[in-house]
Amino acid sequence: MAAFSLRHWSARHAGGLEKIYLLFSNVLIRLAPVLRLIGYSRLERPVAFLEKQVKGVLFDCQMCGQCELKNTGMTCSMNCPKNIRNGPCGGVRSDGHCEVEPDMPCVWVEAWAGSQRMTYGRNLDQVLPAVDRRYIGTSAWLRWMRSQSPGSEETKQ
Repeated sequence: MAAFSLRHWSARHAGGLEKIYLLFSNVLIRLAPVLRLIGYSRLERPVAFLEKQVKGVLFDCQMCGQCELKNTGMTCSMNCPKNIRNGPCGGVRSDGHCEVEPDMPCVWVEAWAGSQRMTYGRNLDQVLPAVDRRYIGTSAWLRWMRSQSPGSEETKQ
């Protein structure tokens, strides 16, 4: 039940978390040249460990490696028991709870509430790609950084 409370807290504070996310993104961009020199492959394990600790506490992150918190109201869509990545399943109970786990608020109800508190995060209508299982357990932070580099393989995909 504690994980539900933290997820709910994160959705309620999505506006502030969005500001932290934007600051963190800018720091990562500035660090990119140094991290590129060290090598992303060398950094994968320690960064993934750190990412799991931070995002695990705040969002009950499932480490899919393709984080979309900024597009889902600072709510990890991978917490849906049905692993639905693009909106509620249609089985949301009248009280906003999950049909599979009745004690759990629906992830997508939380995502909607969180997105309404964000400035840039109102992207729930944006269709997210299916989870690429090859990236599970890897760092979404490093993948995002690589995608920001001109000419990277990530930007071509």
